[in-house]
Amino acid sequence: MLESLGSLSGTPWLYVIVSLSILLDVFVPILPSGVLVIAAATTAAGSTAATATTGNAVTGNAVKMASSVHGGTHLAEILSLVVCAATASVMGDMVAYRLAWRGGDRFDRAIGRSRRLTAAQERLGAALTRGGGGLVVLARFAPAGRSVVSLGAGVAHRTVREFLPWSALAGLAWAAYSVSLGYFGGHWLGTSWVSTALSVVALLAAGSAAAYLIRRPERHTAN
Repeated sequence: MLESLGSLSGTPWLYVIVSLSILLDVFVPILPSGVLVIAAATTAAGSTAATATTGNAVTGNAVKMASSVHGGTHLAEILSLVVCAATASVMGDMVAYRLAWRGGDRFDRAIGRSRRLTAAQERLGAALTRGGGGLVVLARFAPAGRSVVSLGAGVAHRTVREFLPWSALAGLAWAAYSVSLGYFGGHWLGTSWVSTALSVVALLAAGSAAAYLIRRPERHTAN
């Protein structure tokens, strides 16, 4: 995967692939969008580290200047990846939200068949009504949480004004965290499967923690 993404680094195709994966995983949560974001950031960071090493090994102001410019280019690529991932996340959320809004009865029946989804929908509505959409941000990290929140907001006919700001914050937080994991992993460990694997483990750990925090209200209610 790293070799394939490395060949696409710096080209628009990298952003297209990452964006499509993030857009679609709101409907197919098993898509490895987070892994793709991390791998792309790892590849860019590995290239930056390699360039810096080359620049330090060879003397000459011209070489150092070229290394600095090249490093700046990769920094711009990292920032672009954050913006791309966050934008695609929000767009996917809004597509799912609109579809659930228009097909509310059908989605409502589907959610009603699951006690967990029903409870999540109720908590989401209460959180958005209070103006506290922290649940939306947490759900972005939890497995399939993004799907439940986006579809649940549409079924419950929450307004765009209530849902969109929190969706944007969730997308930006998730994108920044995922890209940071890939960037620092690639910068410190190089472009390798080890750095990517460790970054993915950290992303999964954040997802598990988010899922635990989301389930806590259910446990308090049960008690």
